[in-house]
Amino acid sequence: MFRPIQRVSALAPSGGRILRLPAPVARRGLATVTNVPKTYGGLRDQDRIFTNLYGRHDYRLKGAQARGDWYKTKEILLKGDDWIINEVKASGLRGRGGAGFPSGLKWSFMGKSSPGRPRYLVINADEGEPGTCKDREIMRHDPHKLVEGCLVAGRAMNANAAYIYIRGEFYNEASSLQVAIDEAYKAGLIGKNACGSGYDFDVYIHRGAGAYICGEETALIESIEGKQGKPRLKPPFPANVGLFGCPTTVANVETVAVAPTICRRGGSWFAGFGRERNTGTKLFCISGHVNTPCTVEEEMSIPLKELIERHCGGVRGGWDNLLAVIPGGASTPLLPPAVCDDVLMDFDGLRDAQSGLGTAAVIVMDKSTDVVAAITRLSAFFRHESCGQCTPCREGTSWLYHMMDRFTRGQARPQEIDMLWELTKQIEGHTICALGDAAAWPIQGLIRHFRPELEQRLLAGPGTTAGGPALDQLSA
Repeated sequence: MFRPIQRVSALAPSGGRILRLPAPVARRGLATVTNVPKTYGGLRDQDRIFTNLYGRHDYRLKGAQARGDWYKTKEILLKGDDWIINEVKASGLRGRGGAGFPSGLKWSFMGKSSPGRPRYLVINADEGEPGTCKDREIMRHDPHKLVEGCLVAGRAMNANAAYIYIRGEFYNEASSLQVAIDEAYKAGLIGKNACGSGYDFDVYIHRGAGAYICGEETALIESIEGKQGKPRLKPPFPANVGLFGCPTTVANVETVAVAPTICRRGGSWFAGFGRERNTGTKLFCISGHVNTPCTVEEEMSIPLKELIERHCGGVRGGWDNLLAVIPGGASTPLLPPAVCDDVLMDFDGLRDAQSGLGTAAVIVMDKSTDVVAAITRLSAFFRHESCGQCTPCREGTSWLYHMMDRFTRGQARPQEIDMLWELTKQIEGHTICALGDAAAWPIQGLIRHFRPELEQRLLAGPGTTAGGPALDQLSA
């Protein structure tokens, strides 16, 4: 009697799926193995780390414990710093704040610091990148994830305390986070003898004043110390000389918040999502010209088109109406539709597409958008947020904005396109921090993929505002 072929989910060495035939068929010498390329995306609910992302449940301690937070945290702490770091290394977790540095390796640097000095964990909750809206959802609806993450990450570094530097405009987020910290202190989860483990660990909130530059780790440290938020020259690096001159690690909210779940479920579980070197789950925030903008947790390496179609109801007016996508926040180069069809949303996929994952803030622009005016608006933002410490950034961001404004008004000359490109290259890589790069890359992406749009502006007359809305109108 004929038996149907059965598929199993085992992975072939190449990463494809193995197709196994029934034993009787295999004995007849008909067995074959076919490799089906692995697909990414469609994260199951039971694999989601952030289970209250939309605020549908109680954000306080009882609600967090009901969702699995603070479960066996004492056992995790008692396993020690080496065990936690090895689990994070095994997970392949990379920084979710934009740089993508391997987290386990970064956390291990603190172990090489001079003994006897206080050690600090600083959480970068100054989410100021245009289009980025993921960390605020964690702090507003799942604050205990972050507080527990601070404790676990702090134990990995043997830190004495965590300072959460939160953007001043985040009033509701700071309020929810303070409630979670107070509850954790009252329950004995943090503070003296945290969770009964014998480990002492304090958590403090420090309110910022809305400066984008303070998202840079050393500028953030300067701000906590009461000084102007201007980046420091490195070396020395914060792992040796950081907050108050002591060893410090600065980490992103999402990066730290996933650490307890990784330790509970195992680094290999987290590494089972996404491609090699791009593992785990990730929060994506999609805005702009989509039918249902949202922040969603998905598997790394999900195709960009599937991400938009599955969770946002597609591009407004259909995929054929797509003009461009900024895939990783305002500081990453935009991509044209031809690239968006196949690109994978991870560090390597977007790097190969000459862009970057950044904060995974996807900004979608349809054909009603004036793409030149949109990038000009970003240039105005970076000019305003430059701290002015480095001459290429202080002067260059102003030049970039004024030149882009000339294109927007149809007053630019033909040679200014190449001058604009050269100017971005003179800024890129010549500043203390990455704000100069962030100002240059959107314009590089515009010239790379939309040079005809700029050339068309050369033919327009003074005062022309051809095209549709600029970037600040995309949310309408």
